This record gives sequence, C-alpha cells and structure tokens, in this order.
Amino acid sequence: MKIALVNPSWTYDDSIYFGCRQPHLPLELGYSKALLEAAGHEVLMLDGQLQKLDNSGLCERVADFAPAMTVVSTAPTYLFWRCAPPELRVPADFLNRLAGRGGRTVAVGPHGSATPAPTLRKLGVDIVVRGECEEVVEQLARRDDWSAVPSTAYLRDARVVSNGGVHASSFVDHPPLEWPADWIAAHSHHHHRFDDNQVGFGAEVEASRGCPYNCSFCAKIDFRDAYRRRNHEAVVAEIDRLIAQGVGYIYFIDEIFLPQKALLEALVDRDVKFGVQTRIDLW
Repeated sequence: MKIALVNPSWTYDDSIYFGCRQPHLPLELGYSKALLEAAGHEVLMLDGQLQKLDNSGLCERVADFAPAMTVVSTAPTYLFWRCAPPELRVPADFLNRLAGRGGRTVAVGPHGSATPAPTLRKLGVDIVVRGECEEVVEQLARRDDWSAVPSTAYLRDARVVSNGGVHASSFVDHPPLEWPADWIAAHSHHHHRFDDNQVGFGAEVEASRGCPYNCSFCAKIDFRDAYRRRNHEAVVAEIDRLIAQGVGYIYFIDEIFLPQKALLEALVDRDVKFGVQTRIDLW
C-alpha cells in the first residue's frame, strides 16, 4: 500500500502558541515510516517546515504520489505533544486543500488523543488515532475494515465511536531512525540551547518515553505516561547516523531524561553536544 505521512506547514500567524516555532524532526512520523516500510508498504514522508513547502505544495506532492492513506499530525513533533498548538487551523487547512486526493485520512496527535470528537468534526478525517500513534498507524495500513482497530475513534451517523483507550507503544525496540540529508541540513536550530556558538546542525532523539513523576502542570495523562527506556544500541546507532550527517547538537525529547550511565558514556566519546529536560535533584 502507498501511504503518505505529513507534518503540515506550521505557521503561527494570529496564534496564541507560546512554544518553539522552529522546525523539528517529526519523530512520530519517522517511527511510523520505519514500521510501515518493514511491513512492505511504500511511504512518502513530508514535512512542510523542513522542506519549505506550504500546505498547497504538500498537497500536490501527496496527490502526485496517489496514496491509499494519508496521515497528518496535529502537533509539529512528539516533543510538542505535551505543549501542542491549541488550535487545529494548520492541519485543517492542509486537509481542506488536499480535498480527498490522499485516500483515506488519519489524524494523529494530542488533540485526537484527548478530545477525539471535536478533532474529528473540525478536521473531517476518516479516523483519529488515540495515544502514541506509530503502531496503530501500521495496524490501519494492514486492515481494510477500520471499525474495530484499537485506540481509534471515528464518526458514525454524526456520533463518535471510540475503540478502547489511548495506545501506549512498546517503544523499547523501535529501530534507529533515518532522516533525509536535506532535512538535517535545514535543521539549523539547536533546541533549548543558550550557551556558546552553535556548531553543526541540530536534531531531536528519543531515548526514553514517559515519566515516573506526576507534576501537576504536565499533559502526559492521556499519552506518553508510563516510563519506558529505548534499546541502547538503537539510540547510539541513530546518534551516529546524525553525527555522520553533520549534526553537532542533539536534544533528547524525553519527558524526563533519567541518568543512563551507558548512554552518557557513549555521548562523552562522541563529538556532539546535547540538551535534556530533567529534574535538578537527579543530577
């Protein structure tokens, strides 16, 4: 099956969004692509910001590809699922311009995970994935009948049908991600870095997912909650690929970067700087 994975062209005109507006690697789409290709599907992955394509340009690429299914994210990357743009204006604009040329449509992201009904109605997609999306997207690609796919929601006669709760990915065995060289070359941003001169491209990597703490301000209730640690060899292999592409700074998007001796020792041995989010009492 031909499947398009799209991170729309994020613009923030008239938006109240206070998060970072620079391009970031769409990790959820990267994982989805890896799982889909391993299952034999042909995948087109697009990112509006990194490829400097507006939503019209993205739609033309999708239409030329003629997929049976198009997946669109409602947040720029997994990093921002916990502080997503509050409105659905950008993905809605992409879908309106696509106008049915991308096959069946799927929305992934925090909005459909937490509030599937308004997300379905505002976007007009065939289905939303609830929770961490990569494995559910692969299940959708395997089935013609989507009515019973777990951790999804859709509209039937204007009423929401929800299949179970939010999905939590196994995550620990996710393979090393590969990113196009031109995407990395367009990623000059070093996320949350405010120190000295920035050397090399930036990139995002995920070493763990979830958090054992329960801070009142964190939106991890409906997804990315249970703490899981990714296979060390896969994380290091992904980092080595990025360094070979000219990356000089890696930001770990983990909800909380708990100290991992093996990973820290591997980072010391490599010519790369890194940033994390953690608790000061852990270091």
